[in-house]
Amino acid sequence: MKRTKVVDILRTEPIDREVVVKGWVRAFRNDRFIALNDGSCAAHLQVVIEPERMEAATLQRIKFGAAIGVEGRVVPSQGKGQRVEVEASRIIIYGDCDPEKYPLQPKRQTLEFLREHAHLRFRTNTFGAVFRLRHTLAYAIHRFFHECGFYYLHTPIITASDAEGAGEMFQVTTLPLDKVPTTSDGRVDYSQDFFGRATHLTVSGQLEAELGALALGAVYTFGPTFRAEKSNTTRHLAEFWMIEPEVAFADLEDNMDLAEAMLRYVCRFALENSPEDLQILEERLLEEEKNKPQDQRSPLPLRDKLHFVVENRFERLTYTEAIEILKHSPPNKKGKFQFPVERWGADLQSEHERYLVEKHFKKPVILTHYPAAIKAFYMRLDDPQEGVPGPTVAAMDILFPGIGEIVGGSQREERLEVLLQKMREMNIPQEELYWYLDTRRFGTCPHAGFGLGFERLVQFVCGMTNIRDVIAFPRYPGNADF
Repeated sequence: MKRTKVVDILRTEPIDREVVVKGWVRAFRNDRFIALNDGSCAAHLQVVIEPERMEAATLQRIKFGAAIGVEGRVVPSQGKGQRVEVEASRIIIYGDCDPEKYPLQPKRQTLEFLREHAHLRFRTNTFGAVFRLRHTLAYAIHRFFHECGFYYLHTPIITASDAEGAGEMFQVTTLPLDKVPTTSDGRVDYSQDFFGRATHLTVSGQLEAELGALALGAVYTFGPTFRAEKSNTTRHLAEFWMIEPEVAFADLEDNMDLAEAMLRYVCRFALENSPEDLQILEERLLEEEKNKPQDQRSPLPLRDKLHFVVENRFERLTYTEAIEILKHSPPNKKGKFQFPVERWGADLQSEHERYLVEKHFKKPVILTHYPAAIKAFYMRLDDPQEGVPGPTVAAMDILFPGIGEIVGGSQREERLEVLLQKMREMNIPQEELYWYLDTRRFGTCPHAGFGLGFERLVQFVCGMTNIRDVIAFPRYPGNADF
């Protein structure tokens, strides 16, 4: 007989049928009741055995964490808490688990402890729910863009360009580090490297995605990106996944509409397709926050927070309007912001973004038209605006409750001369981006796009406070385990 997954038995399997199930023991009570989980869903399947019909040696090996197989019959459950159970006729032990040595125990473990045993944390209820939801959200994103007529573009992981102009990139080389070849003037001789030039791990697929959009109309990327930032925080990773759509003949308004529609879609998809996992994570969050002061707790229960996104139109306002709100806000006047808001042109911090979302508007917020000086070279320069102290760009950031910025994007600068001038001002080498500039030389058009850090989205939907808890194998300064 073929193996049947627990999720199929609990949801669809007919009663009174022989099955084979395989999974890991989550509990064994009274030498009679096994709670079995195979990862296919949050719930456990109750397996009932007759101890007198089992070999004593087999019974002794049924321990928490052991991998077993069960042959038996699906029957209506005699107890509370489940519709059906399996009456076992045979138990097979695939892998023993010594409870004296097994780091995980059948009790609540702290997230800090599980981070130290990240190779085993998939086996817990919390992380089973997190990574099933991560899959659901990834699927929802691909489905959304497919339904909207986008093409999935695979952009390079190894690149010679720095899309952000930040310079915080991981270098890729095959040169011998103990004896690096140099040129006559003492510089590294990259002509002897694998690609014949300096290369790095990508920080973004945006520039390449623009090339695709200006021929295919609408494309999106979904792949790994890398930042060599020494940011050892709960919000940053050195390796993370990005979703970056680019659309031809689109302006800033179109870009905001697309991003809002996508976020609503994926949050609704999670609510409709992963209710059990969301319930587990909501209960975990409520338990975790019991001992926190009220002002440090989540503003809404987890599922209410997702409904909050799905059911509220996002508030749209300019950066200039936001600065005025923040300057006159009670926490700014009372000196409660860690970074006081004093002038136009300041880069907004997470505390400012969360105030706008959670306290002032009480809904998701889209900020637009940021100062050009704090944004990337490729963002479209706005026409001068009355009452605005300096030049702005057609940029937008989407702010969410509990997390701050979740999406950043802009209308791209399609005018060649304006783009060249901005590159000169920001010291972006034009000769290295000739291929990017060619899109402005030949058949340029208005276009726009944005970037969504996938882990930020998963963190929001799962209610996790540390971004290292929503990626299977986190990479951050000093850590590259597994």
